[in-house]
Amino acid sequence: MKFWAGVTDNRWFEFLATRGFEEVNFWQPSAKPLFSSLPAWAPFLFKLKRPHNHIAGGGFFVKYSSLPLALAWDAFGERNGAATVAQLEAAIRPLAPDPRAANFDVGCTVIAQPFFFDRKDWIPVPESWSTNIVRGKTYDTGTTAGRELWAQVEERLSRRGILSNLQDIEKVARRDRYGQSYLTQGRLGQGAFRLMVMDAYERRCAITGESTLLVLEAAHIKPFAEQGPNSTSNGLLLRSDFHKLFDCGLVTVTPDLRVKVSSQIRERYFNGKAYYRLHNQPLAIVPAHVYDRPAVDLLAWHSQERFVQ
Repeated sequence: MKFWAGVTDNRWFEFLATRGFEEVNFWQPSAKPLFSSLPAWAPFLFKLKRPHNHIAGGGFFVKYSSLPLALAWDAFGERNGAATVAQLEAAIRPLAPDPRAANFDVGCTVIAQPFFFDRKDWIPVPESWSTNIVRGKTYDTGTTAGRELWAQVEERLSRRGILSNLQDIEKVARRDRYGQSYLTQGRLGQGAFRLMVMDAYERRCAITGESTLLVLEAAHIKPFAEQGPNSTSNGLLLRSDFHKLFDCGLVTVTPDLRVKVSSQIRERYFNGKAYYRLHNQPLAIVPAHVYDRPAVDLLAWHSQERFVQ
């Protein structure tokens, strides 16, 4: 099994260690990914910077993407490891490729089910860890160093009652994608859901094709509050006005991926020409991968339970 030990900002770690979030954003000050070949749900360990030089916790890698700073805050909030967007910018900007740029993208590595060890349980980095490593290092349990390090992590997780989750994680890692049944049981957080939907729809509105990222939102077909899963098959990337109309039941998408616009828009608001011209039109954007496309049963649920004729 491969896993990653990422060089971790100490302040980021301290801020998140006591908050109990279901996911965190392990950000980078540039849009360059930390790695290229680590599979989804592989373990991701937090290696603190000097003076600590210890493995102090970890989680499970879900998804990498890049976002403008404002959207990274909108997607993850305090799960970025800062109390405010101003504090987040203060941490990232000095490290950005161009600190003077008005806008820049942040690399977002989503880590699910994070765990943070008590200080007495921190693990010294392996002797093979080089002092010139600035981003992190891949380990493999097929090697002595990787096997010994992971054994120490497992021992600590076992004492904390977390180890039983690892067998489920391993099963997920062997499956094709995030949309499998295990991941539809609330395992993914809202930030991961947003990034997954955004990338599945190529950062364009499913209904209009709009590509202005700041006005695009990840909509749940069946609300999360009503046991709708955080999976791409329960998501649509929509322009903000269509998101509101979709949630209110004034717009829906049929199981054959056609847009339906309620007559109630005209009757209530005496307008809606911009929306009615899309009535009965096919979606402008459909995810390339079948497992990312909206689930037929969830679209049928929205059409029957939410849509107002």
